[in-house]
Amino acid sequence: MNEKQVHKFINRYLDATECQILEKSPAHFTVKLSPHADRELTNRPYYWSFVDRVNAEPETMTFLFVTDKQKYDAALEATATPPAEQGAEAAGSPEAAANAALGRSLGFVHGSLAAPARIPREDLYFGARKLDQVFDAAKAKGSFVYLFQEPDKRSSNPFSSTPYTAWLGVNLRVEFACDRKREEIHSFGISLATGTCLEHFHERLLTMKLSPRLPANVHITKNGISFNKALTIAEQTLEKKLRSYDYSWAADATARLEEELERINGYYEPLLQNALDENKSAVEEQFTQRQAEIRWQYEPRVTVSAINCGIFHLEGID
Repeated sequence: MNEKQVHKFINRYLDATECQILEKSPAHFTVKLSPHADRELTNRPYYWSFVDRVNAEPETMTFLFVTDKQKYDAALEATATPPAEQGAEAAGSPEAAANAALGRSLGFVHGSLAAPARIPREDLYFGARKLDQVFDAAKAKGSFVYLFQEPDKRSSNPFSSTPYTAWLGVNLRVEFACDRKREEIHSFGISLATGTCLEHFHERLLTMKLSPRLPANVHITKNGISFNKALTIAEQTLEKKLRSYDYSWAADATARLEEELERINGYYEPLLQNALDENKSAVEEQFTQRQAEIRWQYEPRVTVSAINCGIFHLEGID
């Protein structure tokens, strides 16, 4: 991820968690976290357990999130006033005169008796610990969504109602693994009214404006199939698609597996023949463990796992 992608992702996360953005630029956010985001990002379990026990009003933390360190630091340097100029500007001010008089009477006086609270700074870049926390929080809380399509135009008739159909959208990760690895992501949408299954469903959703709130003058059609049936349809569609793939890579991996097993056998069989009785069991255990490691590394396999899913209510009856 580059700086712009990180900035866009953080902006979406802050909006989704209802954080209060105090200051914003293309390179940073100064933000007061919402209670939800504070629980996920600040690692203060004792504080939040106290708030929950006494039902107190929580005081969340404020952070400076820098998404482009180079640009943000350059802007700070450009806007900083040199110390000599600061002294010249402040010398003739009433506040400077008052501080000088107090200084003659009381000695050194701090320039500001009400110093602002320090705002922690977090540089967010791909690989940063705090950004990984945001990723984990978004993954945990965003694995399932329930959204409605916002209509392009509002009906002029307040008594009309547009039918919406519920779709189960699921993104599946397919992993082809041996001593090499390749991954694919497949997105399916299954109509809960008719059982129709569409591929590239995520790309279709990107063209729509979605909201967690039910729009006005909309009614939801009755589901014709269950969630389990819809998921079975997605699995069957993916299985049919995978059967058409070329699996020559699996045959090559199996051949490499046999070569490695023969090499391991050639090494351990003489050891077992010449090993003393008290050492033979240890050699056999090591031999078995090594065979298992080689099989895990080279044996071809295809695994499918769900990344996330959601219920999407889309306009029309499909």
